Amino acid sequence: MEFFAIARVPASAESLQRITAGRLADLCPSIERLLAVHDDDRARAWTVWGEFDILRHRINGGVRFMLPDCANALTWTLTTGYPPAPDAVVIHATINRAEQDPDFVETIREFVEEWRKAIEHGAAI
Repeated sequence: MEFFAIARVPASAESLQRITAGRLADLCPSIERLLAVHDDDRARAWTVWGEFDILRHRINGGVRFMLPDCANALTWTLTTGYPPAPDAVVIHATINRAEQDPDFVETIREFVEEWRKAIEHGAAI
């Protein structure tokens, strides 16, 4: 399944890439607290879905985060400079299921919306 939001603010790939694993709990309420921060690219966090490792990767146009030990393989990206909104920030999240419990799906929609709000309010970039 895929989930999208667009934060209608200008940003650069470099500004998005400054979002490190150690900042995630400050930016997104669904990442409730960081349990350990190993470096800019790795952390362990308590989330609305439970406890997970989080990995960060710089990608073309921004940054990607993933929960490698999540049964749903949750991944989200924050990118700019490309369609569908080259002058804004696209938040794109995926899980590896075509169908999922509606309550769980709603938590992912809320998660993506939290990222949109953080970016639009300047907290993230």
